[in-house]
Amino acid sequence: MSGDIKKIVLAYSGGLDTSVILRWLQETYRCEVVTFTADIGQGEELEPARKKAEMMGVPASSIYIDDLREEFVRDFVFPMFRANTLYEGTYLLGTSIARPLIAKRQIEIAKEVGADAVAHGATGKGNDQVRFELGYYALKPDIKVIAPWRHWDLNSRTRLLDYAEQHQIPIAKDKRGEAPYSTDANLLHISYEGKALEDPWVEPDEDMFTRSVAPEKAPDTPTYVEVEFRHGDAVAVDGVALSPAQVLTKLNELGGQNGIGRLDLVENRFVGMKSRGVYETPGGTILLAAHRGIESITLDRGAMHLKDDVMPRYAELIYNGFWFSPERLAIQALIDNTQEQVNGTVRLKLFKGQASVVGRKSPNSLYRMDYVTFEADSVYNQKDAEGFIKLNALRLRLGAMAKGL
Repeated sequence: MSGDIKKIVLAYSGGLDTSVILRWLQETYRCEVVTFTADIGQGEELEPARKKAEMMGVPASSIYIDDLREEFVRDFVFPMFRANTLYEGTYLLGTSIARPLIAKRQIEIAKEVGADAVAHGATGKGNDQVRFELGYYALKPDIKVIAPWRHWDLNSRTRLLDYAEQHQIPIAKDKRGEAPYSTDANLLHISYEGKALEDPWVEPDEDMFTRSVAPEKAPDTPTYVEVEFRHGDAVAVDGVALSPAQVLTKLNELGGQNGIGRLDLVENRFVGMKSRGVYETPGGTILLAAHRGIESITLDRGAMHLKDDVMPRYAELIYNGFWFSPERLAIQALIDNTQEQVNGTVRLKLFKGQASVVGRKSPNSLYRMDYVTFEADSVYNQKDAEGFIKLNALRLRLGAMAKGL
């Protein structure tokens, strides 16, 4: 089997797991391994990953470190936020939405270098293996996929550490006394899972959080922020035009300072089990509130309710890894069609963990003061409501009559 593989592109972070995987692939398949590290705003210095790959025998020409932050927000995060997407009512899909981008770039590199296989470090228990591999197969149907966690016998953290020591793979000094959770980070969020958090009754330690202050320790005076939208996407913060990644970076900063965006969630994984995760999504939480705020005055009622109807299905497709599926693309086309007139500015108050919309304005506003005023008006005949109500009540009256009421 191993002789059938000539070149592998590995999604490589430089951490313990993927470093062990790199050595394991080299020894098992005896072929060239190309490493790919994506900068999607995880907030870590990525040059150590390059040096570590070189130290493990990967030629410089076979090490890819790509800055994908703008593409991540522009082509993945923003399209998702146009739908006001929440999985199971609360989760902003920070991990899920990054996987199709990584898979896309990994396949692009595989084509560039003539690789016949790709590999990832996702475990056989989680969702990420599905997300990566559905992306791979959608973009290159004949690609061979290697998922070491489903094949090797290094089935514990202790065995991984032992393997690393045996093969002179550098281990971060804190790994023997590692943090009691695992994390995944990008420009949209950071997640914490495992170990101390596996008991859903246990509250997370405050010192675990890295992107936000505790709401009770946030400033005692609110912060006001204005977010400007064009065709459903945020384009400026407080009147300053920003790129997609810059928008999210700025909102992360403001949200984190005000204790916004924490979530403790037990979610339903695609593979069938429940898992407990704790998330910090400060900028995304503000962005969701702001987008719903601008839609409230620019979207027709029917269009808004249709979006709300399809959103759970859209969220599930992203969570389960079907970003490149025809049904996700079809729903995206519907969503994007609704966003043409979603232009304007939303003002929010950020205060002790809450992002509240307190103002909205738009050149395309459907909100008409002359229609909604409680004062006298000349555009709305209140008598018309009587016939409207009677027609809507007709089926209820007929049903009641049939029951002899």
